[in-house]
Amino acid sequence: MAENLKECRVACLTSVNQLEVLCREDGIICSELGINGHNLLDYEVEYICNYQRKIFTVGKTQEVQELFLVKWKGFPESMNTWETRKNLKCTDLLSQFWEDLTRELLRLKKRTIPKKLDASIVSHLIQQSKLRKTLQLWETHLNSLGRDKGRIRVENVVDFEGPPKNFTYITDFKVGDGIFLNEVAVGCECTDCLNCPDEGCCAGASQHKFAYNELGQVRIRPGLPIYECNKRCCCGPECPNRVVQKGIKYSLCIFRTNDGRGWGVRTLERIRKNTFVMEYVGEIITTEEAERRGHIYDKEGATYLFDLDYVDDEYTVDAAHYGNISHFVNHSCDPNLQVYNVFIENLDERLPQIAFFATRTIWPGQELTFDYKMQIDPVDAESTKMDSNFGLKDIPGSPKKRTRVECKCGVASCRKYLF
Repeated sequence: MAENLKECRVACLTSVNQLEVLCREDGIICSELGINGHNLLDYEVEYICNYQRKIFTVGKTQEVQELFLVKWKGFPESMNTWETRKNLKCTDLLSQFWEDLTRELLRLKKRTIPKKLDASIVSHLIQQSKLRKTLQLWETHLNSLGRDKGRIRVENVVDFEGPPKNFTYITDFKVGDGIFLNEVAVGCECTDCLNCPDEGCCAGASQHKFAYNELGQVRIRPGLPIYECNKRCCCGPECPNRVVQKGIKYSLCIFRTNDGRGWGVRTLERIRKNTFVMEYVGEIITTEEAERRGHIYDKEGATYLFDLDYVDDEYTVDAAHYGNISHFVNHSCDPNLQVYNVFIENLDERLPQIAFFATRTIWPGQELTFDYKMQIDPVDAESTKMDSNFGLKDIPGSPKKRTRVECKCGVASCRKYLF
């Protein structure tokens, strides 16, 4: 046993920030933490805790001095100091402090900034700063995971809710026990999939229409499937029939709603009509397992179950504990996202990928939504295959009368209830 001790590693229960504080308190140099003899006593503002104005007389005139209580990065709160405005070069942090303070004073219906802040206001500002730091770390983590061109921002100026617990962000499906994805065996031989498709390209080979135009916008009706080119195709990565597989290209923001709907997602840039926005990613489970979980989710009053019922209701995507940014997209009775079933590397019609496309132009700052009970107009036999069933499942043996969930989307055409 003794000879193997040098290979033994135990996870440290102290965070990196706490270790940095301990090192600076005791004057310890640590190369792994980036603390050396040159920066051991460096002072960097982590956030601003408090504010006060002092008025003093110089000769016959009165002067006002603004002071800010500063939390220094890498140092304990016991070493916070009051600093004048001219000593602080952190313009972004100062702007953020004033924004937080102004918002809190408006909430309290106070019209002017007092000379000295109440303890409750100070506590609020400190909690807001600590939360922002936590969310920034989560934001960095989310952006480090994917191959998406678009970036993710996280904001919460409503309450002190941090990153969701018991949730793991993933960028591809997590396949449940007993489920197997069969990879496609063949690909197209087209030289120009859009203009000169060989035997109809991948869509034609499956007896369906080519889904996209030259701008990558979907041009088929909701309910019809999308067949993209796959890794066995002769066309390159810039093929116009490769859209969903390229991932999210728009920068989006996960934000805390102020009307009791929890987290939501809004776009940070203009999204053109009929363009791909995101996939609904989660854990693929059997319908039987979904029914079991549905009993639990019913009691919690929320669910993230999305039936894959393009041809048969055999499988469900559960994004409750494993999912991507779509986990945070809210319902609307007038949604700006439409569901399409997509097939790329797997052609099993029981296991389509779920893709959201914009139903109209979505402007920066607007929230992204889809209809949790979206129905497809039965224009033809093919489109009747897909009626997205997202939400409370019909569980055998459960009471016929279910608890109705009130809809809070607020649009003029609101149906008043989600389920």
